[in-house]
Amino acid sequence: MKRLAAIAILALGAAEPRAELVTREIEYRDGDVVLEGYIAYPKDTKGKLPGVLVCHQWMGHSEYERRRVEETARLGTVALALDIYGKGLRPKDSGEAAKMAGGYKGDRALLRTRALAGLEALRKLEVCDPTKLAVMGYCFGGTTALEVARSGADVLGTVSFHGDLSSPSPEDAKRIKGKVLALHGADDPFVPPAQVSGFEDEMRKAGVDWQLVAFGGAVHSFTLKAAGNDNSKGAAYNEKADLRSWEMYKDFLAEIFR
Repeated sequence: MKRLAAIAILALGAAEPRAELVTREIEYRDGDVVLEGYIAYPKDTKGKLPGVLVCHQWMGHSEYERRRVEETARLGTVALALDIYGKGLRPKDSGEAAKMAGGYKGDRALLRTRALAGLEALRKLEVCDPTKLAVMGYCFGGTTALEVARSGADVLGTVSFHGDLSSPSPEDAKRIKGKVLALHGADDPFVPPAQVSGFEDEMRKAGVDWQLVAFGGAVHSFTLKAAGNDNSKGAAYNEKADLRSWEMYKDFLAEIFR
């Protein structure tokens, strides 16, 4: 039965462009803060599906994350794009984004709490199997996804796409319950070798089942076309890394949800 489930996820992945989806916006809360999520799952779903929480980059919940939610849903899951900043709160430019994201990166407890509110919203969806959850994210969202894992949340797997890999409390990695996949640009100046080594040491010492894949020629934001194509800026789109990392992500989901 487990093998059939894995095959089903892979089969849906092969038919991603054709899968009809149910999509909608939802509101949920972290205390008094109203947050805006976006969910998607296959239209002809019968029974409960594995759930994937999608964490946004520093510009906030956007059309990019909604597209990734839909692509993830076509793999045979219910996916939810969370909202860290709050409904209607979006940075106007990169300077404001750096300030907003930096506030949460500087307060990992708050970042975890806000992200875990999204995980709880996903868990409560009628179509979601609460025993089969994963979390993934891009850039700031990759950092967020890793903080969810470090919090000890009941997730089977965590995927970071070109995220900051640092942790002010590396001992928290001992709380990680699932597998971890870090997809990294080998030439990313914002995540330098020392930070990568620190992450590796953190995972090893905690005994985590982890993988780190470094894509040659890729810098920060390698999945984001909006980043342009000039590597000298430190952040740029890389088509090969984008496509290869997505295939690894799909394989990872098939493994943890089998």
